[in-house]
Amino acid sequence: MEQTKNTVFQKIAETFKTLYLITVSDERKIVLQPLIDYIQHKVSQRKSANLIFICTHNSRRSHLSQVWAQAAAHYYNIKNIYCYSGGTEATALYPTVAVTLENAGFEIQTLSKGKNPVYAIKFAENEQAIIGFSKTFDDFFNPQSEFAAIMTCSQADAGCPFIPGAEKRIAIKYDDPKAFDNTLQQAEKYNERSLQIATEMLYVFSKIKNK
Repeated sequence: MEQTKNTVFQKIAETFKTLYLITVSDERKIVLQPLIDYIQHKVSQRKSANLIFICTHNSRRSHLSQVWAQAAAHYYNIKNIYCYSGGTEATALYPTVAVTLENAGFEIQTLSKGKNPVYAIKFAENEQAIIGFSKTFDDFFNPQSEFAAIMTCSQADAGCPFIPGAEKRIAIKYDDPKAFDNTLQQAEKYNERSLQIATEMLYVFSKIKNK
């Protein structure tokens, strides 16, 4: 039975329709399966699935993963999915990430400026905005137990052998677009990484069966 699809902003919906046609490699499907299994177990038990996406500085990959995962869960009408992000240290959400998401169709409002700006990120008109800012994975803003820790970079995965409170630890690593900061390829490479993450989060939630 085909999943019911919820409304997201038009540009995001158009992106999802395009990305759905992209084939996820067999190698990446194996990497993504533990996340699918974790979410499916929670959905089948009618429990909330708390997902914390973690990278070293909580500035790029973890935010992209959090935002696309939350949007994909809503798009596929998978209830009680709560996506968070964190780092092994707090820095700032890198401005190009906000620009990349805005170009993809998300509506973004800057709530506060400074060294660690706070953003409201919306993917649908009637859904609560995601609050985006850099924080450690154990920040009070995030759940302290009963969550899956999704490690999106090698440094965080190696540097944090133990995540207190995590029910499951899952490594889904992405190359860091930071390598292209201040180059002519910066916008292109951030968009490329964003779309890779969007494709894989869309794939993950397309596999979840509502019970």
